[in-house]
Amino acid sequence: MTSIETIRNRHIGLMRKSIQTLGNIIQPLTLEEAKTWRDSGDGWTVTEVMCHLRDFDVFFYGRAEMMVALENPILPAYDHEQLAIDFKYNEQNVFEVYESLKTHREKFAQFFDGLEGEQWDHEGKHPERDSFVMLDSLMQVGLHDNVHMEQMTRIIAEKKTSP
Repeated sequence: MTSIETIRNRHIGLMRKSIQTLGNIIQPLTLEEAKTWRDSGDGWTVTEVMCHLRDFDVFFYGRAEMMVALENPILPAYDHEQLAIDFKYNEQNVFEVYESLKTHREKFAQFFDGLEGEQWDHEGKHPERDSFVMLDSLMQVGLHDNVHMEQMTRIIAEKKTSP
């Protein structure tokens, strides 16, 4: 039987592995391809997706810190579409964005590595899910990455196979 500690450690490992995968996804792209190839023709570009991942890594980390520091905090919500506009995601350099995400992700993984005992029992009120425990916070990172890695690989596959 798998222990909860083993599950936590596997998800922390997934946080680190998905960063490597993201690097492998963007490595063969040019800056132009990353900024012009769009999801289903009018969705986000790979650059916009990478910016979203970078910013939400910071937001997810901030929520987790709040859960450790405060008793049952109300966790902030973020408008991902507006952030893309406000911060001009598609004007950024996808490779620089990736490096920033990579650096932050290691800090985030170390945060989870450092949690002890009762800290894992802390919870908050998530804007979309209500009750949200620290294990939810950890698992959300890998799940979120996976959704967007699928999106990025689909964008690339659509362009590589189109005439």
